[in-house]
Amino acid sequence: EPKRKAAFGSVGRRIPYRILHIINHDGESLGNMHRAEALKLMDQHELKLVLLRENAEPPVYKLMTGQQIHEEQLKRAEKKKASSKSGMYIKELSFSSAIAKNDLETKTKQIGQWIEKKYHVKVTIRQAK
Repeated sequence: EPKRKAAFGSVGRRIPYRILHIINHDGESLGNMHRAEALKLMDQHELKLVLLRENAEPPVYKLMTGQQIHEEQLKRAEKKKASSKSGMYIKELSFSSAIAKNDLETKTKQIGQWIEKKYHVKVTIRQAK
């Protein structure tokens, strides 16, 4: 089984599949072709091959310029950054009912900072002995 690609980018000349579905740099489908034909096309137009969908049959590759690859990487990084922030963070704080005034003020400030950062805060107060 071929190795999984971690990042979006040019695959160079290491293509584990014999038959590929190729899309040109304008987004038009060129159909299925043999790996050697795809590499020849890549060299003729001075473009790079990028794997789009590995699970398709045959796998889909796109011919792209270096600039197109860079722009796509930036878009994907932005999406990943946006999606990671949408997750909900929960902060939990517990203290005794016999807490000293100074400690209570400190913990209250900490809770205020967490709320400003849009965290969900869970406070547990334990009964003193």
